[in-house]
Amino acid sequence: MKIHEYQGKEILRQFGVPVPRGIPAFTVQEAVEAAQKLGGPVWVVKAQIHAGGRGKGGGVKVAKTIEDVKRIAGEILGMQLKTHQTGPEGQKVRRLYIEDGADIQKEYYVSIVTDRASQKLAFIASSEGGMDIEEVAHSTPEKIITEFIDPLTGLGEAQAKKIADAIGMPAGSTAQAVDIFQKLYKCYMDTDASLVEINPLNRDSKGNVMALDAKFNFDPNALFRHPEIVAYRDLDEEDPAEVEASKFDLAYISLDGNIGCLVNGAGLAMATMDTIKLFGAEPANFSGRGRWCHPREGNRSLQDHAEKPQGQGHFGQHFRRHHEVRHHCHRRHHRVQSHQPECAAGCAHEGYQ
Repeated sequence: MKIHEYQGKEILRQFGVPVPRGIPAFTVQEAVEAAQKLGGPVWVVKAQIHAGGRGKGGGVKVAKTIEDVKRIAGEILGMQLKTHQTGPEGQKVRRLYIEDGADIQKEYYVSIVTDRASQKLAFIASSEGGMDIEEVAHSTPEKIITEFIDPLTGLGEAQAKKIADAIGMPAGSTAQAVDIFQKLYKCYMDTDASLVEINPLNRDSKGNVMALDAKFNFDPNALFRHPEIVAYRDLDEEDPAEVEASKFDLAYISLDGNIGCLVNGAGLAMATMDTIKLFGAEPANFSGRGRWCHPREGNRSLQDHAEKPQGQGHFGQHFRRHHEVRHHCHRRHHRVQSHQPECAAGCAHEGYQ
C-alpha cells in the first residue's frame, strides 16, 4: 500500500522528523486558503500522486504570490501528470499540497528497505539527492552507500553517524542527521513499512536538516495492525480491478497481455505466466488465489475478465488459449526432457506427475 507525500509527512512529524509546514488542498480555492494560512512569502505547489518524478513532469512549482498559487493550482489540479513512474498514460492529479518554500543548500537521499537476502534492513543513502537519483544510481553508483542494520539491535548512534559521515554531512549538522536517521528507523519499524524514502533530505544555509519529501510503502500483511494508515488509502490512485480484488482479500495485478490467468497460489501463478511468455504470448494479469477460493470470488474473477473491453479480448478466449498452452506444455514435457523445469509446476497443477 502506498500513500501520498503529505500523508507521509504527517507520519514523519509524529516520529519527530522535521518537515516543512504544509496543507493539503483538493480545489483551487482550498489551495489559495492554504497559502494564506501559511503566510509565505514563498510557497511550493505540489501535485499529489503515487509516483516519483513529479517535478520533471511539471507537478511541482514555486509560487511567490497568492496569484501565482491560484494560477499554478489551476494548472496542476486535474492535469494528467506523466512521469517515469506513471507510464505514458500518466496519472490524474486530484490533490495538491501547499507547502512553505525551503532554503535549499544541499540535498541528500536516504531510504530504508528490507533486504531479505541478509535478513536485515538496508539503509541506503547518497550525497546526491534530488530528482536525478536514478541517474546517480546508473552513472555514479559509488555515490550511493548501503548500511545493513540488524533488527535485533536497531540503528545505534555510531552506525547512524557512520552513514552521515559517508554522505559528507558537515560536522555542524551531523548530530541532527544522526537523530533523523534513528527516528526514521523507528518510524519504519513501528509502522510496518516496506519502504521509507526521503528525497531530498535538505540541509539549509544555517545547517538545519529537514525532510522535503516523503515516500512510504507498507506491508499489506501488517495493515490490520494500523487502521490509522489504512485510512490514508486513496482508491483513485489504484487500478479499479485491483481495488475490487482487495475487497475479497485476493492478489490481483493488471498487466498488458491478452491471456487471463485464474490461478490458486502465487507460485503457480508465476509459473503460469512464465509458461505463457515461453510460448510467445502475454499474460493479462497476475492472479494468486491462495490455498482456497470461494465460488463467489471465482465467479467474480471470471466476470471481471468477461467485462473487459473488446479490444482487450474476451475471457473465454483467454481461458481456452491458456488451457491449450498448458496442455501443449504438458505434451512437450514428455517429449523434451530439457523443457521440464519450465512446465513442471503447470503439469502438477493439471494432475500430472
